Amino acid sequence: MRILITGATGLVGQELTRQLHGAGHEVYYLTTSPNKIETKSNYKGFLWNTAKGEIDKACLDGVSTIVHLAGASIAERWTEAYKKTILESRTETANLLLRALKETDHEVEQFVSASAIGAYASSKTQLYTESFEKYNPGFLGAVVEAWEKAADQFETLGLEVAKVRVGVVLAKNGGALEKLIQPIKYYVGSPLGDGQQWQSWIHLEDLAGIFKEVILNKNNGVYNAVAPAPVTNETLTKEAALILNKPLIFPKVPAFMLKLILGEMAAVVLESQKVSSQKIEHQGYSFKYTQLNQALKDLLA
Repeated sequence: MRILITGATGLVGQELTRQLHGAGHEVYYLTTSPNKIETKSNYKGFLWNTAKGEIDKACLDGVSTIVHLAGASIAERWTEAYKKTILESRTETANLLLRALKETDHEVEQFVSASAIGAYASSKTQLYTESFEKYNPGFLGAVVEAWEKAADQFETLGLEVAKVRVGVVLAKNGGALEKLIQPIKYYVGSPLGDGQQWQSWIHLEDLAGIFKEVILNKNNGVYNAVAPAPVTNETLTKEAALILNKPLIFPKVPAFMLKLILGEMAAVVLESQKVSSQKIEHQGYSFKYTQLNQALKDLLA
């Protein structure tokens, strides 16, 4: 099978490519940088320029599934200009892919889009499944709603469309864990806010594994990509400190202080989403890392 990936050189894209190669599949990928173009037997790059609406349509040759991972990081201060960048980096890129498919003879059968558990409103009591219909009323919810609507457009071409709502990604290099452990390593780590907000985390290997499962089974619909055992921010912080053998000396960082420092972006660390993984498990996916301690030991020990 040949799969086209946007964002293939990013954290998730690299691991997904590794797993797809391990299963004997070819990966084509789109990049904005000529320096990142490679041509190998199972890995080939193509240029696109979303600002100019340009794409090398040869990227679609023999492709059966498109995986759309591209999107600007949300871990930057949310100025009005950057909020526009966050949104358009997800929706305009999808629109460019849609236009390319409409203008090209192709064999694409499935479109798989990354999404985010920021779709769900902040709650310390609700367990969210994919059947929950209301979007988070904040900025993150607005982004996810537009992101998923951009993906749904591919159904008009007769494609199967899957949307993978990604949780808090734990990885050795990059992702949320890297930012969490930096202050812990320097003895200034502490839980954020009241520390009781739910963190629905996932190990990078399992995240890529879920994408691979959805691709190879030609699944459609919404899937939560989170481990089966979410934890609170306080538990996540304490577990990481324990494995790093670093004490947590400082008190919890008050929510008002985080809002003062981060502005509206504080929602990323203060909002609480307890999210279910049952749907993807019922589809047959078996998690490699089900417990936080097990995942952190793999990544930090």
